[in-house]
Amino acid sequence: MSSRTVIRGGLVITASDEIHADVLIEDGRIAALATSGTPAAEACTADRTIDATGKYVIPGGVDAHTHMELPFGGTFASDTFETGTRAAAWGGTTTIIDFAVQSVGHSLREGLDAWHAKAEGNCAVDYGFHMIVSDVNQETLKEMDLLIEEGVTSFKQFMAYPGVFYSDDGQILRAMQRSAENGGLIMMHAENGIAIDVLVEQALARGETDPRYHGEVRKALLEAEATHRAIKLAQVAGAPLYVVHVSATEAVAELARARDEGLNVFGETCPQYLFLSTDNLAEPDFEGAKYVCSTPLRPKEHQAALWRGLRTNDLQVVSTDHCPFCFVGQKELGRGDFSKIPNGLPGVENRMDLLHQAVLDGHISRRRWIEIACASPARMFGLYPKKGTIAPGADADVVIYDPHAEQVMSAETHHMNVDYSAYEGKRVTGRVETVLSRGVPVITGREYTGHAGHGVFTPRSTCQYLN
Repeated sequence: MSSRTVIRGGLVITASDEIHADVLIEDGRIAALATSGTPAAEACTADRTIDATGKYVIPGGVDAHTHMELPFGGTFASDTFETGTRAAAWGGTTTIIDFAVQSVGHSLREGLDAWHAKAEGNCAVDYGFHMIVSDVNQETLKEMDLLIEEGVTSFKQFMAYPGVFYSDDGQILRAMQRSAENGGLIMMHAENGIAIDVLVEQALARGETDPRYHGEVRKALLEAEATHRAIKLAQVAGAPLYVVHVSATEAVAELARARDEGLNVFGETCPQYLFLSTDNLAEPDFEGAKYVCSTPLRPKEHQAALWRGLRTNDLQVVSTDHCPFCFVGQKELGRGDFSKIPNGLPGVENRMDLLHQAVLDGHISRRRWIEIACASPARMFGLYPKKGTIAPGADADVVIYDPHAEQVMSAETHHMNVDYSAYEGKRVTGRVETVLSRGVPVITGREYTGHAGHGVFTPRSTCQYLN
């Protein structure tokens, strides 16, 4: 059965344009845009009409960095693929790219199959996978080629977490050399984990056990050093590099320098680094544990460099690194030892709204909001123009966004499966009203009308900034 929907009267905002247009959707895809009020627009007939007068019509968000059901620190991220993708939809995000994990001693295939099993039939919105590579060997390198053919085209490595995900420089270089040949993109968690472990041990020996010391031992200089080293290894390999969750002024400077040299080096930051700081980590009565993530929150003065990087395109993407752990029973595992606090923050539901607030605060433009939250992540990870824009032929992942509605962020009202909000009490202007995923309403006038299993695995091509 063919279905047609028309969205009338809204301001359509993409990374490149703002236009008052009606949007015709046919069988799950954008069929046409027509200037509102013109004969062409009036001629659009449909089974369903959505009135977007006074609202924005924007592409569904693409969150290129989430961790649903991730095992970490003796526990699991509290959002399942079902609860996490439902929360994503509530926040105007219609595609997530999650991380499948290779365990040491196991193949990439085993890890990918395990994550397919977690996600399949459970997602409210579409999803893809990156592959965490924890064990670089000849078999792993061959498997990278096979995964790219299946649409898993990016591979994450860690310079942090020795004994868990850590790769040494030789393993990193080998994986980068392989990606230089097969078109894959290496994503790097850039922190000097070996040095950080020494500082952790020394801090604990001094009796410095509170959450705030998590930020003090994971020094900005060790993020910058690792970022620099990753860039040089990528340069030696002739490979592109994407540095995840950039948090520090010094790390942004390393990326900017590499990009000024013409290298294919890209950077991502996250809302927590733009809106939160070490002040949160220092909250009394162990409340700071809620804000423990890696890279860690930095002193407020780092925020200006991150906003500037987003404006100058030295940082291209804002993702969430959504990895929620409940305060009760999970974050509390680290009482008396900050190194045992599970690392991660909830945020998949908050990203689009926080970035809209950043528009109102003068940090970025409306089109840049859509660029860093929708179009750039889609291009970076081979999903554009299927995702990330509103144009004929694109998937009808569309958000009707009310730029005037006010809301107060709170664990009382959010839909993420976690017992606190990192932004508790924060007032923002702008709110998602209706969300379509491939033309199907998953949020309708602030009611959830989606279902688990609507979202499908979406294979990706290679990074479109290199084509």
